[in-house]
Amino acid sequence: MTAPIQDSAYQVDKLIAEDIHAYLDRHQHKSLLRFITCGSVDDGKSTLIGRLLYDSKMIFEDQLAALESDSKRVGTQGQEIDFALLVDGLAAEREQGITIDVAYRFFATEKRKFIVADTPGHEQYTRNMVTGASTADLAVILIDARKGVLTQTRRHSYLAHLIGIRHIVLAVNKMDLVGYDQATFDAIVADYRAFAGEIGIGDFVAMPISGFKGDNITAPSANTPWYHGPSLVAHLETVELDAERDQAKPFRLPVQWVNRPNLDFRGFSGLVASGAVSPGDRVRVLPSGKTTEVARVVTLDGDLDRAVAGQSVTLTFADEIDCSRGDVIAAADAPPEVADQFEATIVWMADEEMLPGRPYWLKLGTQTVTASIQHPKYQVNVNTMEHLAAKTLDLNAIGVANLSTDRGIVFEPYAANRGLGGFILIDKLTNATVAAGMLHFSLRRAQNVHWQALDVTRERRSGLKNQQPMVLWFTGLSGAGKSTIANLVEKKLVRMNRHTFLLDGDNVRHGLNKDLGFTDADRVENIRRIGEVAKLMTDAGLIVITAFISPFRAERQMVRDMMAPGEFLEIFIDTPLADAEARDVKGLYAKARSGQLKNFTGIDSPYEPPLDPDMRIDTTGMTPEAAADLIIERLIP
Repeated sequence: MTAPIQDSAYQVDKLIAEDIHAYLDRHQHKSLLRFITCGSVDDGKSTLIGRLLYDSKMIFEDQLAALESDSKRVGTQGQEIDFALLVDGLAAEREQGITIDVAYRFFATEKRKFIVADTPGHEQYTRNMVTGASTADLAVILIDARKGVLTQTRRHSYLAHLIGIRHIVLAVNKMDLVGYDQATFDAIVADYRAFAGEIGIGDFVAMPISGFKGDNITAPSANTPWYHGPSLVAHLETVELDAERDQAKPFRLPVQWVNRPNLDFRGFSGLVASGAVSPGDRVRVLPSGKTTEVARVVTLDGDLDRAVAGQSVTLTFADEIDCSRGDVIAAADAPPEVADQFEATIVWMADEEMLPGRPYWLKLGTQTVTASIQHPKYQVNVNTMEHLAAKTLDLNAIGVANLSTDRGIVFEPYAANRGLGGFILIDKLTNATVAAGMLHFSLRRAQNVHWQALDVTRERRSGLKNQQPMVLWFTGLSGAGKSTIANLVEKKLVRMNRHTFLLDGDNVRHGLNKDLGFTDADRVENIRRIGEVAKLMTDAGLIVITAFISPFRAERQMVRDMMAPGEFLEIFIDTPLADAEARDVKGLYAKARSGQLKNFTGIDSPYEPPLDPDMRIDTTGMTPEAAADLIIERLIP
């Protein structure tokens, strides 16, 4: 009797294993929806996500025990479970009952997998909301039924629409606290519909819910017999995914990595951003514009006959053409644009205000370039949609401005392709992300203004002068002695028959830069212009001597980057503030101390000394004459 029993047990185990395998296979191939919850403070975003996790059985026993314990200790629902604690992971969030950082959670149903981002409602954390929304297909805008449409409701709705989220769910939450009153729900929906129309949201799905009680979350609620729409989960399971829509667009693949495991294989790896690709398709590599044919579509599991948007693949080409990280492989007959000047919407995310003209890293897809922003055309008041005049953007501000990059980048308007139209700006010194942006279009001058090739080269010009072009960049506080030493250096170079030109800070402000003041933004533009002039003068073969405070490291680095390698010498005239102020030949420090002169470097405007200058001149222990001789010796050994 033992053998039949063992055989039967084996059959049962085999069936269980087959069922598990089939389940895992079905789960692996479920579609994935990314969505966010957003809205004002205390609208119930974290509670809603906690309810979704709880109802979808995505909580382990130890998590549930900890949740029950935490609910009694720091919860806001009396002795009942506080579902928000499942999401609010930071200690400060639990203590204050608010969301600060973006919290990502995974859950699944029988039909679909989900990644939900719980975004903060406070205005000062708007940048975190933008981060969560940047990859979302759908936004659940929560509204407290007792409060109606609030400022943050409008702000988050505008941002969600701006970022390109097509699917909006208006979840009127806490209906249990208004007695499930239909009139309250209808009034809120009407109010929101009027606002949504103003910002371009043409359609949205409105539903009455209670995240705490579970009404209309996973199933229709008996408490709202007047509501005939879907439950939240039912809607999430059936909404169209952006990836499905992207598959119908022209093929785009930003190259992340050149895959070269051996001498016999060279492929180009990346995520298919849009469209589809098959072996034999004609493609164009941008920005070079070279065309070729796809030979293979390679994955870890073998070659594919076809890859679509959302899949990571490696492509090989029929021809040996140049292609590297940052390039974009596109359909040969429908390529994206290449440009270096754009109009864009910018969401400023740094505590320090934007400085027009300052160089930032711009990262778009796999491309990284240097970019500078011009003064905003306008700032958007998200409450009234009014366009406001603005000279800069501060934290959480949204504005439209032109920007330029140091070389052409491959792009598409954000409305057509989020992957090739959305970018971030990164501070070059701190590596902090300071802004997110959406490209609208390239400027006409980017297409119509071209670099004119000249027959006489800069090498020829410098050869005629028998000297190496150079920029001697003097920086230091007002009164440090920059102009005095720079003037002596030029006199000595002229006696040596060198061809020079001295650009002095005060002199330049009488002409080229007379329209600029002394705000941080104007100082940035002042140095940018001087850098461009100095570059032209080095192209003419001159030794350029500049004497400017140039208080910011970023702008000094910007000018260094403009020049050819080895042609920029940063000379730090290191004079302590007390000594510079004691000289005060022009009486400027006295005016600044008395409040008559605003934005004066060293008093009420910062000076960032060089961290690693090419030369450091200590004027407290060296005469100007000796300093000039030392600089000449460094320049001409």
